[in-house]
Amino acid sequence: MKTLTRPVLAAALAAALAACTSAPAQDPGKQSLGNVRLVSYSDCDELLAGLREKAAENVGPWGFGGPPIMYMEDSSAARESKPDHSTTNVHEAGVDEPDLVKTDGERVFTVVGGVLHIIDAATKKVTASLDLKRDGYSPADLLVSGDRALVLFEGGMPTARIMDGFAPVGETRYVLVDLAGEPKVIGQIKPAGAHVDARMVGSTVWLVTRGRPAIAFPEPKGSVDDAERKKVNQAVVRNAPLTAWLPEIEITDASGTIRKAAVPCERVSHPAEYTGTSLLTLHTLDLAQGITAAGTGPIALAADGDIVYGTGKSLYVASNPRWWWPIDRGAAPAVEPSPGEPTPGVPPEETEVHRFDIGRPGAPSYAASGTVPGRLLNQYSLSEHDGHLRVATTLGSADARTSSSSVHVLDAATMKTVGQVGGLGKGERIYSVRFIGPAGYVVTFRQVDPLYTLDLRDPAAPKVTGELKITGYSAYLHPAGDGRLIGIGQEASEEGRTMGTQISLFDVGDPANPRRLSQLFQKESGSVAEWDPHAFLYWPKTGTAVVPLSSHADGRFRTGALVLKITDAEVTRTGTIEHPSRTTGDQPGIQRSMVIGEEIWTFSYEGVQVNDLATLDERAWIPLTS
Repeated sequence: MKTLTRPVLAAALAAALAACTSAPAQDPGKQSLGNVRLVSYSDCDELLAGLREKAAENVGPWGFGGPPIMYMEDSSAARESKPDHSTTNVHEAGVDEPDLVKTDGERVFTVVGGVLHIIDAATKKVTASLDLKRDGYSPADLLVSGDRALVLFEGGMPTARIMDGFAPVGETRYVLVDLAGEPKVIGQIKPAGAHVDARMVGSTVWLVTRGRPAIAFPEPKGSVDDAERKKVNQAVVRNAPLTAWLPEIEITDASGTIRKAAVPCERVSHPAEYTGTSLLTLHTLDLAQGITAAGTGPIALAADGDIVYGTGKSLYVASNPRWWWPIDRGAAPAVEPSPGEPTPGVPPEETEVHRFDIGRPGAPSYAASGTVPGRLLNQYSLSEHDGHLRVATTLGSADARTSSSSVHVLDAATMKTVGQVGGLGKGERIYSVRFIGPAGYVVTFRQVDPLYTLDLRDPAAPKVTGELKITGYSAYLHPAGDGRLIGIGQEASEEGRTMGTQISLFDVGDPANPRRLSQLFQKESGSVAEWDPHAFLYWPKTGTAVVPLSSHADGRFRTGALVLKITDAEVTRTGTIEHPSRTTGDQPGIQRSMVIGEEIWTFSYEGVQVNDLATLDERAWIPLTS
């Protein structure tokens, strides 16, 4: 598995974006939080001066960003009488996340090759298609509420997308589609920034975007050392216009009218310590009202972020430290640091987390910020419960010899640390995390897989209550009823060499004595569900689980979906669903699955297959490519 810091692509959005001179909106900041206090700029002059100076301090010989990033291995009204159906596998109940496919039980929606398809779940036929391509197209995710869909073209090439081969990289844009009757575009936002992620509660979508200053640095002439290059770049930054940080956003309404706007200066805040090299923007869009509605303007923060976690009332944006190659790539340091201590020559690992209040109508407002040592794995490393945010991080993860993991508990109101427990997996790094109420579960791995159980009932004194050591690891953990946990990952040898996909059922009912009740192993295989939880389906009603699988066993490459039966005591194989090649000659990989009524629907880039939930007999094939 390859774990990358995803430089996610994307966008900015606002229904009613005001110009720099517009009336001041509600002040989202000015709360005293020590060194992480956010302060709003008073006007555009102060904003520009502050951003210029901070960016000049942080520009280097190569511009913004410093040395290369190091990639790490391992890496409408509600419809009635809808069939019972599954939904996107999300982190928090009631908080929807963008995904490749969506359903309301009667209709199924997906975007393949830049074309939005609507499928009738009863007749199993495509009832409408809407071509949203331009010169090229980007992989797309969806959010759907009633008869409105927001199609998120992310402008890049994320790893798990339903597409025909490698699609050309297109532009980042958000397209609002009316699904009532024949689908039609009723609005579009073309941002200048990059999409980080989005969350939806009800019909309201919050989008997080980020951008770097649009500054072109001159090519050095002749032989120029790094110090001189940096000096030249600093001069360029100090003369850059405000539009370098606050570029215009292009908004097209249902009539085709295009307008441009930018975030008002008085709605941009900054921490006490910041670099000026990145700007996060939060936008609000109510799908039911549409782009032309009198919505709320965005707020922006002079900070970076690449992980989004949301509850019904809070939205968190976290910024992981970058992976850096050491400037001196020679011999290892003479003195090896102790576990958890920083490696000489490598910047300290520290994650910054910002919380925004989304529990009230209107624009989100800044609430608080905090920092924790180490790196996050993904959004599942964050969890809000009973007024506290739990954060699981690995410190020293660039060097397995010195790594160690911890769980930090922060007061959500102030984002100050109130408790922590460390020493998890010394010499290892976190592979998966799951918080369920006052309990936490952390898997670390290097050669064996310790599954730690944690008691988080006392925020000031979190503690490890149990530990289970087994070979291999779980890269994704999923709750499966009282005292049960499903793990999706890899089996491994005693030396830590991965051997193939394993699905484990854990009994965590006794926190002091976690046990593995059952294991299903498929040699020489892997699953996208290890790093993309949206690919995993668990249907508690029948105990059915579906896991996409690619296998090289017996010298033959096969792809499909492994269908499992999970009881209170064991995991057993029900069968396998495969999509035969219809056009390309290659077997298409299944990337998503869902349950509608008594059927399993599986999705690949060539089409959709419907199978009987109980027998797995094929009932329909719905082609999505010509």
